[in-house]
Amino acid sequence: MNYMKDFEIRTRVAENIRSIRKQKKLTQFQLAEKSNLSEATIKSIELAHSYPEEKTLSQITEALEIDVAKLFLPIGESFKKNKENSAKLKSAIANDVRNYVNEILKEFD
Repeated sequence: MNYMKDFEIRTRVAENIRSIRKQKKLTQFQLAEKSNLSEATIKSIELAHSYPEEKTLSQITEALEIDVAKLFLPIGESFKKNKENSAKLKSAIANDVRNYVNEILKEFD
């Protein structure tokens, strides 16, 4: 398996928070207010200088009204730049979902 490195995870989460925040037409200050965090915290996370703790991620995802999993998916700039990797990831996710559904369906047989 190819596990993502810490920096890659921080970068992906940073890109996605920034991208989703902009889609929702929020400033960093507005997101900070909605999530009960400081603007400096949001800025640091979006610049990938720090990785947020679980509670902080929860506050941000609640403020953005998204599921936390969305922060780890390649939906930001890196996804657009690397179509081969994004196709592989989509395929892997589809296989995981298919396997999960099949396991659930077995329970009803």
